[in-house]
Amino acid sequence: MPFTATSLSPIDRISTTREITDLLAQGAAVAIGISGGKDSQAAATATFQYLDKIGHRGPRLLIHADLGSVEWADSLPTCERLSAQLGTEFIIVRRKQGGLMDRWESRWRSNVARYENLSTVTLVPCWSTPAMRFCTSELKTSKIHAELKRRFTRLPIISVTGVRRAESTQRARAEIMDHKPGEQIWTWRPILDWSEAEVFASLHAWGIEPHPAYRQFGLSRVSCRFCIMSSLPDLVAAAGQPETHDLYRQMVGLESRSTFAFQGARWLGDIAPHLLRPDMQARLAAAKDKAARRRAAERRLSKQMLYVKGWPTRMLSDGEADLLAEVRAEISTMLGLRAGFLDRASIHTRYAELLEIRANRRTAE
Repeated sequence: MPFTATSLSPIDRISTTREITDLLAQGAAVAIGISGGKDSQAAATATFQYLDKIGHRGPRLLIHADLGSVEWADSLPTCERLSAQLGTEFIIVRRKQGGLMDRWESRWRSNVARYENLSTVTLVPCWSTPAMRFCTSELKTSKIHAELKRRFTRLPIISVTGVRRAESTQRARAEIMDHKPGEQIWTWRPILDWSEAEVFASLHAWGIEPHPAYRQFGLSRVSCRFCIMSSLPDLVAAAGQPETHDLYRQMVGLESRSTFAFQGARWLGDIAPHLLRPDMQARLAAAKDKAARRRAAERRLSKQMLYVKGWPTRMLSDGEADLLAEVRAEISTMLGLRAGFLDRASIHTRYAELLEIRANRRTAE
């Protein structure tokens, strides 16, 4: 059962579980993921203090997933300073194909190619979303876990994160520990029940200066320069920093080309339009109009025609094929795509091909 190590002072109290303490007693490797934000700083310092207190003898280190151009200039130096203060090894991992901005761009290119080839029914957002946070799963968690498994082949690994329940309703449901049976890595959230005041008090007690984005830039949270989870005030504050302006224009450019707003219904281009040249403002306005027309066209498709897991599950009727052809032609012309399969016959041929591929795959399984 979970318990809290109440023998520590209030600002350094650690949430743990019996399984975690048993692993630590066995000398498990401990890796604290740090982003440069206050919560990961607090999690790192509190975890190190706790490990010292219980006499942990296993390896420990800090690890940072660098997301490239979307990162604040101060994030990596903040992590490096923390590593020096704790006197521990610091590892940086990166996606070989590029950072998060590259991932968003390549996702849009892949999206277009799939649509043009009728490998999907509708276009999908190029951006990460709260429900589909591949920015975290692909560029952070998977890269960190892969490096830890490479380094510690014979030890259980405890991956520490600075997640706190007070951050959001979703994180309020988080558990102190996660572990999939048979996996080598346990995820531990030692400051899960801390308040924001406790986090800052802990950093002050350690003599650690928080990321300047909090007090100098006016942000409530530090992650990417422009984050899918950012509040409106944080987006405005971020856009007010000169270091973000090139990235801002690049992201608005992708909004304009894709016709997908950065935060669902909130266009990043509306946050600081004064940073955009007149031609960029015109393209953004056109993209908003196209987005509304794209959504209207896609709403003409019945629910039974839309993409689901295992799609396509059946052949379309002649009427459905005609409708899909009309919608595809409209969207392709609107966005300047080179979509194929724009008539009933070619759509039926493509669906027959896809259904055969699906049947062969199921047979092979």
